[in-house]
Amino acid sequence: MATVSEETAGTGGLVPPVQAGPAGTQRTVRVWDPLVRLFHWSLVAAFVIAWATGDEWQSVHETAGYAIAALLAVRIVWGLVGTTHARFSDFVYRPTTVVRYLLDTARLRARRYLGHNPAGGAMVVTLLVMLSVICGSGFLMTTDAFWGVDWVEEVHETAVNLTLVLIGLHLVGVFAASLEHRENLVRAMITGRKRRN
Repeated sequence: MATVSEETAGTGGLVPPVQAGPAGTQRTVRVWDPLVRLFHWSLVAAFVIAWATGDEWQSVHETAGYAIAALLAVRIVWGLVGTTHARFSDFVYRPTTVVRYLLDTARLRARRYLGHNPAGGAMVVTLLVMLSVICGSGFLMTTDAFWGVDWVEEVHETAVNLTLVLIGLHLVGVFAASLEHRENLVRAMITGRKRRN
């Protein structure tokens, strides 16, 4: 993930498009493209629907699962060929960098990143993996070969429960980063824009 200073370095010194806000507000820069935002909020909706209908409404549950699988496929492709901050190369860091960032966050001195910070990038990758496990095991449960097989159901349920924990950690991280850097990250994922510095 690029920091504010790194953002201009990769563009030959060109400054990204900036939008001046109403008088007295800080200038912003486009960070999250429409596809990333649509993916994010569609995934939230599909996961909530799948989770809420798991034991009660099988057809809706399965449809939501297929929607999640399709969203994951699009996001993985976009992570390879998409816009700057959507690419995995922008936010996948070494584990030592992630740990260092988390320690700095605990000390309230973490560096601000324009795109995903190292912890956020690690969470994105972890959630993509866990959701893939959920979709894969869920699909197996619909096949003749694995229908009613205990270990497949256990993998599916365990992955769902772990993902719920990860979502909770993700929300804590968003809240903590928003406080520490004095910016509304939820709004940024809606508008696609963050303050320049």
